[in-house]
Amino acid sequence: MGERSSGGIGWRKTVAVVGVPTVKLNSAEAALREFAPANAPKPKRPAELGIRLFAYLLKNKLRWRKRFPLVTMLEPLEACNLTCEGCGRIREYEPVLHRMLTLEECLRAVEASGAPIISVAGGEPTMYPHLPALLNELVRRKYFVYCCTNGILLERLLSKVPPSKYLCWVVHLDGMEERHDASVSRRGVFRTAMKAAKKALEQGYRVCSNTTLFKGSDPEDLHQLFALVTRMGFEGIMVTGGFDYGTVPNSEVFLTRQESIQVFQKVLADDEVRQFRFYNNPLYLDFLRGRRHYQCTAYSNPTYTILGWRKPCYPLADGHTQDIQELFQDEVWQRYGLGKDPRCANCTMHCGFESSTIYGALRNPLDMVRMAHGVVAKKSGVGAS
Repeated sequence: MGERSSGGIGWRKTVAVVGVPTVKLNSAEAALREFAPANAPKPKRPAELGIRLFAYLLKNKLRWRKRFPLVTMLEPLEACNLTCEGCGRIREYEPVLHRMLTLEECLRAVEASGAPIISVAGGEPTMYPHLPALLNELVRRKYFVYCCTNGILLERLLSKVPPSKYLCWVVHLDGMEERHDASVSRRGVFRTAMKAAKKALEQGYRVCSNTTLFKGSDPEDLHQLFALVTRMGFEGIMVTGGFDYGTVPNSEVFLTRQESIQVFQKVLADDEVRQFRFYNNPLYLDFLRGRRHYQCTAYSNPTYTILGWRKPCYPLADGHTQDIQELFQDEVWQRYGLGKDPRCANCTMHCGFESSTIYGALRNPLDMVRMAHGVVAKKSGVGAS
């Protein structure tokens, strides 16, 4: 059986989860009663993160490096325990979903990049058998690690990876219960993810949320979600627009650039931005609302997969390479970006544009002040992650 998604995405297969209550939690107040952490610490983003990123940026600028990575996007496997309609990875890597990187291959990729921030993604990284060893080793080396997850298997990992200021769980949430479960094509996922997030917060982990907007995204529903995670004690809310992967069969779920601006103007209305704790920096939030314009700098987030470094970037893979330096060459970026490749026309993803705001702020003192104010007063992130 299937049900019609109210988010406008279309017919979806739904899977009932045994023991999940039938009462929907589509208000922040109702959900908060169930998921409010007991004595959770007040979220506090490590000051060391901003200091080290700024020092890293300055060091590379003094070396006159034209292009260099800010974040290493590491995908140890592409397999997943969900089949979200807007995700391209499980379709793009379908012939090799059985493969995964070794722990040594993951660490070599991190070393080759040299970026101070690591985003562990996939696929679903909590399915990777070496994930506890990988996270513990990266933390030992004092990388700042953001582990992205749908939350289904998160709770069982908490006993294997101790809390650390260097580790943050990033839980994927595309709306309140009804909309999120429709977006991931399985009932009960929202409750499972929020239960795991609650336990993580209670045990002292850093936790963020990550929300991708598609056609049919409901600003009111998202505001309920943002209110919920803010009051639960999430460190911040990450938002971005979905990218039109060529491998996704239903391309109608994706927003054009103009549609993206229109929906983000509602989702990120000034009153809402002041009310919630967004992790994205204020310059990138302005970009999403159409108030600023940037060229893509996706080379700042090189992505290592089971086939090697995606070339040219996280959304697009016209090839793979084992040499990360190939991703920074002039001839590559003469072909890609807004106005160069038609596939880039509607992209607003943070991996290509939030880094642009950081590079831009280095050249504009007023933007640097605004970004610093966001970090200190608004509790926003530096945004590269």
